[in-house]
Amino acid sequence: MNYIKHLTGFFDRIVLDQNLNPTHISLYIALFQFWNVNHFQNPISITREEIMRISKICSTATYHKCMRELNEKGYIKYEPSFNPFKGSMVILFNFSEDQNQFIKKRAKSKKMY
Repeated sequence: MNYIKHLTGFFDRIVLDQNLNPTHISLYIALFQFWNVNHFQNPISITREEIMRISKICSTATYHKCMRELNEKGYIKYEPSFNPFKGSMVILFNFSEDQNQFIKKRAKSKKMY
């Protein structure tokens, strides 16, 4: 896993995704940090309180909405536990492999303007 290539691939994706906002990005970066600390092993176990604290999200409704949307858009795979004593599981995908594909798409979208 190449940390820089992954983040570059992630940012290439979000540039093209008009539906993401800074809260989604903050949440993803918090999840990415957990993944990094766990040596990029999938899945990672998370607690809502800790991820909300790191991402600076104050509303549980916003947290759950953003997690659901990141999951639906393919940025993560979210498996909630629904158990307050057991963490939820999250799988992060390696975006460093898709980097060239998104650079080409971004170049095409710039030509359209």
